[in-house]
Amino acid sequence: MRRLTFASLALILAAVPGVASALNVPLNHTERLNLSGAAASVIVGNPGVADVTVVDERTLYVAGRGYGVTEVVVIDSLGRTIYKGEVVVTAPSSGQVSVYRGAAVTEMTCASKCVSTAAGAKAP
Repeated sequence: MRRLTFASLALILAAVPGVASALNVPLNHTERLNLSGAAASVIVGNPGVADVTVVDERTLYVAGRGYGVTEVVVIDSLGRTIYKGEVVVTAPSSGQVSVYRGAAVTEMTCASKCVSTAAGAKAP
C-alpha cells in the first residue's frame, strides 16, 4: 500500500472542482474571482471580514472588510458547489499604518501625511 505525501494530497485537492486555495485580499481592496461555472448563490461565512459583489454569473469581486479569515462558497442552480475557499484579509502591502493605543486601533493611510481611514477597521 502506498502512502500519500502532503504534496500528492495537495495535487489531488487542486484537481477537485470547487476546492480552492486561500484567496488573500488586502483590507479595503478587492480581488477578482473567476468561476468555472454559473453561480446561482454566494455564501460568505463572516461578512464582517469579506464581502462579495457578483458582476455576472462567472465573475465575482471579493472585498476585504475586516482583518481575519472567512469562507466563500458558490453554488450553481442545481445546488452543486462550484467554488469553496478561504478568504484571508490582511494588511495592505504599503501606504497604511496601524496605530495601537491599548486596545484601540486606528488605521491610517499615508502619503506625504498620514490621515485616519474612513472605515477605521480594527485588527484582532
